[in-house]
Amino acid sequence: MIYLYRKEGMLMNETAGRIIHIAQENEPVPGCTVSKQLYRQQDYSMFFFSMAGGTEISAESYQYPKIFIMYEGEMEIFDTKKRSWQIKTGECFVLPQNIPIGTRTQNRCVYVEINFRKETIMNEILKAGEVFKLGELLPYQDGKIINMDLVNEDKIKFVLMSFDEGTGLSEHAAPGEALVFALDGEATIGYEGKEYTLRAGETFKFDKMGKHSVTAVKKFKMALMLILD
Repeated sequence: MIYLYRKEGMLMNETAGRIIHIAQENEPVPGCTVSKQLYRQQDYSMFFFSMAGGTEISAESYQYPKIFIMYEGEMEIFDTKKRSWQIKTGECFVLPQNIPIGTRTQNRCVYVEINFRKETIMNEILKAGEVFKLGELLPYQDGKIINMDLVNEDKIKFVLMSFDEGTGLSEHAAPGEALVFALDGEATIGYEGKEYTLRAGETFKFDKMGKHSVTAVKKFKMALMLILD
């Protein structure tokens, strides 16, 4: 496996102010598994992973919460108790802790891996060992914006949001770097005086104190990862 690391303490290894296409920008290398470190600070980290068809990552156990978000393809997750789960494009999985877990794919796949600190307490709606879709964890409501905290800690926030069509957030600046994962629908993202159309499956990054806004062109759901230094 190939790992690309940044120095300890640096924030997101991604450019702000552009549409990020995770699957297209992390094409699998034949016969290989590849990871790109997006973020690493203290006990938190985030990676983009790609696995070519016929590859496998052997089973390892983890004492901390770990989430997979599948962006393209299909992957089998397996443990040493002979259990297995299939995760497909658009689906997520929270790994059981302290049990050796491995992954393999017959075709190919691209996914995001998010690692939290050992002491992290996640929203109880996230259940280890279950396949689910982030966007299905919260509803839409007429004329409203709905927020759900999945992880809320001093250094990191992981939040789900749903926007009814025509609703949005006026221009503001966040106290840390932020990554928006579009889950459903379409929105206009204003960022530092420019506008971008963000659709389901796409991602966008804000720099710390970058001025931005969100307007739902259609009903829109997103996951927001906020990194605080």
